[in-house]
Amino acid sequence: METPVSSMESLLGSAEVYGKTTFELAKLKALETTTLVATSLVSRLSVILAVSLFALVFNIGIALLLGDVFGKSYYGFFIVAAFYLLVAAVLYFFLPAWIKKTVSGLIIKEALD
Repeated sequence: METPVSSMESLLGSAEVYGKTTFELAKLKALETTTLVATSLVSRLSVILAVSLFALVFNIGIALLLGDVFGKSYYGFFIVAAFYLLVAAVLYFFLPAWIKKTVSGLIIKEALD
């Protein structure tokens, strides 16, 4: 039979291990939450920024050029608007997953090093 002192030491040792494990678990949960927020934000902002800049720089020029080709300037604007809608849909569905995977890996690698 164990003595009360050795039982208490064993209990304190177990409590210390439990505390360290709980702290590590909390740290990993915080890292996961931070990673999810950061990757979600980066992926959405990058899609919005890319689509906006591209549309802003080329939209009017290309629309006017196409309008000259088709005879009416508003035809060019309709064609350009449809093209940008297609590009935005492709970026919305495919780019966020790639960015989330890449940025998550980088953040986790940096945090654990």
